[in-house]
Amino acid sequence: MKQTMPQLPKGFPTKERLATLRLEMDYELAVLFEAMEASDDVQMRLSKDKLRALREQWLQTRA
Repeated sequence: MKQTMPQLPKGFPTKERLATLRLEMDYELAVLFEAMEASDDVQMRLSKDKLRALREQWLQTRA
């Protein structure tokens, strides 16, 4: 699950999309934690950017 899931069709149930986003966020938080432990500034920045994008998708899905 290295990449964010592509946009799903509009008919995709919201509940399932939120569950998918939650899994993606959990995974990316684990990646961020590992990067923080390793003091990997590049990976920390990438993970934070991905988490911001996932957050935006979460907010759009919930709206």
